[in-house]
Amino acid sequence: MMSSQESHAQDKERKVLQISGIVLNADSTDAVPGVNIYVPKKGRGTTSGRYGYFSMPVLEGDSVVFSFIGLKRQTFKVPENTDGDISLIVTMQMDEIALSEIEIMPFPSEEEFKRQVLAMNYEAPMSIDSRGNLSPETLLRYAEQMPSSGNENWRYFQQGQVMQIQDRYGPRPFTLLDPFAWSRFIQSIKRGDLQRRD
Repeated sequence: MMSSQESHAQDKERKVLQISGIVLNADSTDAVPGVNIYVPKKGRGTTSGRYGYFSMPVLEGDSVVFSFIGLKRQTFKVPENTDGDISLIVTMQMDEIALSEIEIMPFPSEEEFKRQVLAMNYEAPMSIDSRGNLSPETLLRYAEQMPSSGNENWRYFQQGQVMQIQDRYGPRPFTLLDPFAWSRFIQSIKRGDLQRRD
């Protein structure tokens, strides 16, 4: 408890400064937005804005860390006994990580790979006729498994919108009470459209 009081007293003795500036990339042409700027021991900080600008209060002697994914972390130590605020131009360098080359080969050697390929029992999943076309059965099977196209999805969505508007602003048509539907039904009976044809 005594040490925390001593550190709090030391913080009161240090002067508060305003640190501000802009964060640029390595060649100093583009600003870097979203850079994390913070004082690790104090748990306070900010991020650079859309144009790379930042501003935050710090104490004399604080270490300010600039970090961003893909860029090297930088640390700035706030000098003590400084008069006025501090302005910075921070250039962030690329953090390149080169990994060693990895050759992925599931077989011990190239000869073993060739031997395994030649020994495979491969059956063609599609039946092709003599002219090189797919059989009608195969095409039908593929058509059944094919997802809806963009046009079909749009049409289904539009039908749903129309039904929603009809439900909201008016009753749905009920063909059982529609005299025109009854007229068409009776005419189809007279024509013999509903007779069973064996």
